[in-house]
Amino acid sequence: MTAYQSWGGYPKLAQQARLLRWRDAELPVPGDGLSVLPFGNGRSYGDSCLNENGVLLVARGLDRLIAFDPATGILRCEAGVLLADILRFIVPQGWFVPVTPGTQYVTVGGAIANDVHGKNHHRAGTFGCHVSRFELLRSDGARLVCSPAENQALFGATIGGLGLTGVIVAAELKLKRIASPFIAAETIRFDTLDQFFELSETSDRAYEYTVAWIDCLSRGRALGRGIYLRGNHAGPFCCAQPKIARRKLSFPLQLPFSLVNGLTLQAFNRLYYHKQRQRSLHANFYYQPFFYPLDSILGWNRMYGSKGFLQYQCAVPTRHARGAMREILERIARSRTGSFLTVLKLFGAATSPGLLSFPLPGATLALDFPNRGAPTFELLNRLDEVVLAAGGRVYPAKDARMSGDSFRRYFPRWSEFRRHIDPRFSSSFWRRVME
Repeated sequence: MTAYQSWGGYPKLAQQARLLRWRDAELPVPGDGLSVLPFGNGRSYGDSCLNENGVLLVARGLDRLIAFDPATGILRCEAGVLLADILRFIVPQGWFVPVTPGTQYVTVGGAIANDVHGKNHHRAGTFGCHVSRFELLRSDGARLVCSPAENQALFGATIGGLGLTGVIVAAELKLKRIASPFIAAETIRFDTLDQFFELSETSDRAYEYTVAWIDCLSRGRALGRGIYLRGNHAGPFCCAQPKIARRKLSFPLQLPFSLVNGLTLQAFNRLYYHKQRQRSLHANFYYQPFFYPLDSILGWNRMYGSKGFLQYQCAVPTRHARGAMREILERIARSRTGSFLTVLKLFGAATSPGLLSFPLPGATLALDFPNRGAPTFELLNRLDEVVLAAGGRVYPAKDARMSGDSFRRYFPRWSEFRRHIDPRFSSSFWRRVME
């Protein structure tokens, strides 16, 4: 058995692994009936990328760029290519990925399977909105080209389908033209949750990228205070060429206990909120620190200790967003637990082709909780109550504990999706929510 884990480090499961190296090779499906599941770079947080007592098909070996047209921005690549590899190649040529999550260390296959979103969802939708086609390899040896015009049903099931419909071996993406590698940004300190919503309503009309950091421990009048970040791609002459990137920091080892606790969270949140003395600051950011601040610390997940952590990301519809987010933040603050990086953003109305795509028009909140066992799970169950009552949902790619009843209520098209699952594919997440 091989110790492949999700980024959250929970749960820790025993599973076999087989490496994929050539996109034209047959799938190494075991003959003993064990189920299989694609595994990219392990940046999913829960058990959607795990397959207890089964086999992981590790796709990082499918790491080749196939073709790129610098005139149209059409890129074809294998599914194990990291977004970091793509950016290193295309940014100097004046292109950028159309949608990126908070880390560049995800594979293209993983970005499709989780239908990732980013700071520009209100403008660009999800990653799946920009996928022209992909090649899907099924356990029976069938190779299917899926697109909005060919094998459409399987195309929609695979985008956001958590790797359950087969292995994506290659994909074609539509990139975004940029004039420079910089982002012209503004950070704004705000004092209340209502101010966040007011900033978002105006910012989403004028800025391509918007997101806010929230002090998850603030209460009373300060509930929901934070720092708002908004920006657009800068023009061609805004800045000098970026300096050579400094050596990344690294969290050296995993401790038996978590460094994230009430005392460290309170101190960090207070300092981070007050570090910006001015109400508003303008700056030009190189794209990496703007989009991927946590990527500058390798292995940052180790700070949560050997028990790992659980990330919780929910979305609630616009009509209930203010009330639901206020109640969720109050419950988190009362628990005196949470994360250093608590992210709040408004999703737009763009519709993804994915059957199980997570975003919906409204507000989304994401944060990490140290795994303290029963108290942590009880808190997340209490947050689920608010999300369900508001008609919202929780992101499967970041989940390790939602109930099957909750999943089916969050994603009512689950039964339609199930018809497209490859019969030899399964995951710990899927078995858990289908019990």
